[in-house]
Amino acid sequence: MRQTRLLPLIIATALFMENTDSTVIATSLPMIAQDLGAEPIALKLALTSYLVSLAIFIPISGWMADRFGARTIFRASLAVFMAGSLACAASWSLEGFVLARFAQGMGGAMMVPVGRLVLLRSVPRNEVVQALATLTIPALIGPIVGPPLGGFITTYWDWRWIFFINIPIGILGIVLSSIYIPNIKEDDTPPLDVVGFLLSGIGLALMMLGLATGGRHMIPIEVSIAFTVVGAISLLLYIRHARRTPYPVLQLRLLKIPTFRASVLGGSLFRVGIGAIPFLLPLMLQIGFGLSPLASGSLTFVAAVGALFMKTMAKRILEQTGFRMLLTINAFVGAVFIALNGFFTPETSHWLIMAILLVGGCFRSLQFTSLNAIGYAEVSNRDMSYATSLSSVAQQLALSVGVALGAFALETAAAARGSSTITAADFGPAFWTVAVISALSGFMFWRLAPTAGAEMSGHRAVKRQRPSTGMGDGMEG
Repeated sequence: MRQTRLLPLIIATALFMENTDSTVIATSLPMIAQDLGAEPIALKLALTSYLVSLAIFIPISGWMADRFGARTIFRASLAVFMAGSLACAASWSLEGFVLARFAQGMGGAMMVPVGRLVLLRSVPRNEVVQALATLTIPALIGPIVGPPLGGFITTYWDWRWIFFINIPIGILGIVLSSIYIPNIKEDDTPPLDVVGFLLSGIGLALMMLGLATGGRHMIPIEVSIAFTVVGAISLLLYIRHARRTPYPVLQLRLLKIPTFRASVLGGSLFRVGIGAIPFLLPLMLQIGFGLSPLASGSLTFVAAVGALFMKTMAKRILEQTGFRMLLTINAFVGAVFIALNGFFTPETSHWLIMAILLVGGCFRSLQFTSLNAIGYAEVSNRDMSYATSLSSVAQQLALSVGVALGAFALETAAAARGSSTITAADFGPAFWTVAVISALSGFMFWRLAPTAGAEMSGHRAVKRQRPSTGMGDGMEG
């Protein structure tokens, strides 16, 4: 029992590292761009290169864990992530920084999905929602501490030092996982789908690179279009391949499960808007409003405070509403709060900005907790590794699309004014564009059955509708 209670906290070291890393980088983007001699908007490549690496290697994370043991892969991934962090600190060019972020992504591709897989296989289903919430509570401390800490280091010291934050955390995670995480394996692991791995990896990587490099940065637009087209063709070939092989690296048949399909497809639409925020918001506050990195980070961290607060209430809210009602309504509410960012001006009160970011963080956190839980409501333990891989790939692809779409809308707004320089007025259309995409997810969630995921949510109205059977009531309680 003690081990089960400790698992979410140990696995949270990986999420803590990843979330702290992403938030301190987002706050420091303008200063990093200046030091590397690049335009601030070109740093979208640093964000998407990490996501590209995730897209390539996440599909084999479940197979690696099944074949070599979850503990072994989890510890190795923490080590790779730390090595990538040190490479980021040593970078002196945009190209070098992008490659270092790619190396970090190789570690991140394994540590978070494998950690979640350990949790899902070790915790009873009626405790999954609470376990996932517990998992993300320590991880959310990273986004709370990250922006002001990254802003302070960047403003008064050197941005390179922000990457050393990961080192002691990663060492702690390796030590604790060695003691407490079981080395879960599957006795009958199927052979690795090498063809599927290559097709999906090349397809996702090229398509995401094509979207990220579109614009006026680094490579001609013709090359970006070619990347996107070749990537799309590779993905279509993978879909054809997956239907013919018994053990594809990405198990697309899982999308036939209604709750998993809603979590992956609907969740991806919602995450497009969320993916753009860490890129757009610090740029708006620093480039558009002229704030220092420390002042910017001191505003944006409150979104994580709201997210942390909501994690403590997610289970009780789900018991009252159920998944369908909550996901549907919350999709539209969350999109509204994304759109509100576009109405900020340099004259907007900082207290008002913080209030909107705080409440918006609450609603986004509730949505993510619900999406992560319902996605696995009807997935068998044998398919859990496939489900975590496919779900994680979809999440990273959506976040990358959000960054690319936000950057494209930002550049388009500037071009419409006949200027190549980004100003505060250009951020509104960018936020409103990604908010509309996020709102579309609500229509997909409404198609869920009213009883969807009731065993996990413990939705009381559903339980009252069912005839009382001792076993069923006990499982849903």
